[in-house]
Amino acid sequence: MSAVTKEQVFDALNQVEDPELMMGIVDIGLVYEVEVDGESNVKATYSLTSMGCPAGPHIAAEIERAMREIPGVGEVEAELVWSPPWTPDRMSEDAKFALGF
Repeated sequence: MSAVTKEQVFDALNQVEDPELMMGIVDIGLVYEVEVDGESNVKATYSLTSMGCPAGPHIAAEIERAMREIPGVGEVEAELVWSPPWTPDRMSEDAKFALGF
């Protein structure tokens, strides 16, 4: 069994789209950190664009699903954080361009 890499996790998470912005959550800067331990257990720390985001439960479920689908992954954890707060500055240049920032 090969070890899961952070790059694999980020790639999987970017397949999760914010249903309002229709872009991957990595590109729009919602994924703050990814941790992979020696047993291929993964943890993603993420935020939402706002505390009242109606897509929050959907995004959380999709994050966990995407991580579970990575070949060789062990346990998965998705941690929602509000600090630091998300801002459009966290978006990739491509996302900023696509959304007109």
